[in-house]
Amino acid sequence: MSADPPSHAAGGTPDDSPVPEPSHAEQARTLMARAAEGTLGTLSHRNAGSPFVSLAPYAEDAEGHVLLLVSDLAVHTRNLNHDPRASLLVREPDAGERDALGLGRVTLIGSVTPMAGDEEEAEVRTRYLERHPNARYWVDYPDFSFRRLEVDDVYFVGGFGVMGWVTGDTYLQARPDPLVDAAAGIIQHVNEDHSDALRLLARDAGIGEAEEAHMTRVDRLGFHLRVRTADRVQGLRLAFPDESRTPDAVRQAMVSMVRRARQ
Repeated sequence: MSADPPSHAAGGTPDDSPVPEPSHAEQARTLMARAAEGTLGTLSHRNAGSPFVSLAPYAEDAEGHVLLLVSDLAVHTRNLNHDPRASLLVREPDAGERDALGLGRVTLIGSVTPMAGDEEEAEVRTRYLERHPNARYWVDYPDFSFRRLEVDDVYFVGGFGVMGWVTGDTYLQARPDPLVDAAAGIIQHVNEDHSDALRLLARDAGIGEAEEAHMTRVDRLGFHLRVRTADRVQGLRLAFPDESRTPDAVRQAMVSMVRRARQ
């Protein structure tokens, strides 16, 4: 399995020491698994190949390619009928009040193709409705059909100063982080109930007198904080003592980190 270079989130530790972090491919797959809609870019047939963008709810197949439910009446469908090339921009969900340019986002580039047959379409239908249950009200309309965006290339942005290209093969071979389904709950719990511990960890990492610290992302290798001091707001990446693949393992890791910081 090929791998892209390791990435380090903006902020890091104050001495710029490397902090373990999932690869760009893994982070991109995780973001795609967490989100459910993006901005679809197609080439306009009406305006001679000019870019045309539209809202696109999506799901994913078992390999990681993007599944779209499109209507024959939609402009993007007419565009795809003339030129299948497309891209899909997906940004980090649940952003709250954070700066949009500091959010994670991924652009998938490829070609959109129809489903191969009834058996494949039945599997795709199940996957899509799991992600978008309300689509059951129109999925069987005769003008709707499923198509697949086959991923050829990927551009990932993890926030300020964190970006890079990922080949389609590397992206498809990667897997979402094991905490993808639990991350939102972990972040909410830690921010609501353990803000003092986050400030302590920020100070222990050398940030100074942290007035506020909020967890913004968490994965099996560590987590990101957004820290506010008297004169600035900055990002900080902290590593878990050991790989933490479950919410309970994260809890134990956080307890160990806080205990060490208090010593």
